[in-house]
Amino acid sequence: MQPVLFSGRSHPDLGRALAAALGIEPGRCLVEEFADGEIGIAVQQEVASREVLVLQSTGAPGGRNLLELLLLADASRRRGAHRVTALIPYFGYARQDRRVKRQEAIGARLLTDLLACRFDRIVTVDLHNPAIEGFASVPLLHLSAVPLLAEAFVRHRRENQVLVAPDAGAVKLAQRYGELLRLPVAYLDKLRKSDRQVVVQAVAGEVRNRAPVLVDDMISTGGTMVAAAEALLAAGATRDISILVSHCLLAGEAAERLARLPLRRLVTTDSVAFAGGSGLPIESRSLAGLLAASLGQPACD
Repeated sequence: MQPVLFSGRSHPDLGRALAAALGIEPGRCLVEEFADGEIGIAVQQEVASREVLVLQSTGAPGGRNLLELLLLADASRRRGAHRVTALIPYFGYARQDRRVKRQEAIGARLLTDLLACRFDRIVTVDLHNPAIEGFASVPLLHLSAVPLLAEAFVRHRRENQVLVAPDAGAVKLAQRYGELLRLPVAYLDKLRKSDRQVVVQAVAGEVRNRAPVLVDDMISTGGTMVAAAEALLAAGATRDISILVSHCLLAGEAAERLARLPLRRLVTTDSVAFAGGSGLPIESRSLAGLLAASLGQPACD
């Protein structure tokens, strides 16, 4: 029996694309917001004894999107769903994976605990920290968009390019892109002073007279990418910058900050819905095929 796919309000376009990739009609559900700000969810079709898929990115507004995701799962269970799977293209709160100060919450652990209350398994893409898999008490399938993005970028590949990890956390990611694109890799030593202020302390690798291709799992405020680009230009890199990221959040003034760079292209996925008109040279690849193909795979338990 075919699964039923419900989508929250975070990304209806991806929901429709995924339904098409699965060869099914989008599920019928009602998501409404009342005058007092509460969210109401109603599953409007029979789901008894069937698998239900709930697609929802948990980016901004993170609280609303997470609550919708949980309410859709709860409504499906109350109508007799056999199994409920969370499809989370972008997993919010993933950067809150450890405590820096004793008084801080560990948001990533809390989020996985909440999801386990209503979901039988979780499917997500390019977690900020893969160790978050260990937080989940239900099976979690961690997909990678790296091959998809490398395939999209290969037509732009040139011999004078260099892949650049903007910080230590992206080194393994850059090495993986290096294997797929057969390009050399350089690394930056980054110091983060705040959510928006980043300082690059050193450049490791040959970047002079090369076109940098910055790679990371996400762009949020753009601070890391701007600091990295400025350091690379100061080190003699050419004014021909490309960026490969799985999640393009463009929070706050990120688009304006990136627009001031000599940015040739920004290749990303549709893990989050972003409005047009950013003025950036964005090339987006859909995750619908990757998510559809994954549903026959076993999740890690």
